[in-house]
Amino acid sequence: MMEIPLSGPIDIPVTVPDGPARLSPARLSTARLSPGRRIYVVADVHGHRDTLARLHDRIRADLHERPVPQPTLVHLGDLIDRGPDSAGTVGLLAQGPPIAGVPTINLMGNHERMMLTALSGRDPAATDQWLDNGGDKALRSWGVKSSAKRKHWLAGIPASHLVLLNGLAPYWQQDGYLFVHAGVRPGIRLLAQREADLLWIRDSFLHWNGVMLPEAPHQVIVHGHTPAPEPVLKANRIGLDTGAGKGGRLTCAVFEGSALRLFQQ
Repeated sequence: MMEIPLSGPIDIPVTVPDGPARLSPARLSTARLSPGRRIYVVADVHGHRDTLARLHDRIRADLHERPVPQPTLVHLGDLIDRGPDSAGTVGLLAQGPPIAGVPTINLMGNHERMMLTALSGRDPAATDQWLDNGGDKALRSWGVKSSAKRKHWLAGIPASHLVLLNGLAPYWQQDGYLFVHAGVRPGIRLLAQREADLLWIRDSFLHWNGVMLPEAPHQVIVHGHTPAPEPVLKANRIGLDTGAGKGGRLTCAVFEGSALRLFQQ
């Protein structure tokens, strides 16, 4: 893994195992984690269960080689849809923390919200939206046809999987970082943010170069949702969706102190 100091100007190609990543020119934030903490962050798995499991293996190896008192694993949402095994991905995490001794935070993505809304039957338009965005493939991974009645969808999904999906958190904060699926609406306090923005926002968030949250002017937003060929590092946000749902790689970012390491699977 390549280590990147999260301070000062940077405009260099960074080589990570199995592929290059070019960092966006920016003066990176001085956000840092408190001593003894390390956070592993994975975005937008999109049903690639086996790839995620291999990434977990690399995290285990990293922890074996470099133990730390307080590790945490964060999945930034969009566990499901598009890939071959949404059921297996959810099942893997429904069993509990996949890495023994490492607390795991699983966040809500817009695809999980679409699925839950479709399963509820509250919004026919949302159901069609989900099926058109990989929901049909997700249902097949649970052994259910999308043409079946909704009650058969629910019957085909294990209760433990539904518990996990319904319990996904909207965001998680630690020290100088906010972890969220899509981003935030700039200038709005975190507690006043709409779920729709946390799960879906793009342009107004991605193009904002100033302070994101008025109550936390130095906080860095770590997000997925918007795919890019490589991780995007800017002063106020770090984007980690490298397109696994569209044939790209799955990226893990490792935050520790004031540095960031990256590896991909």
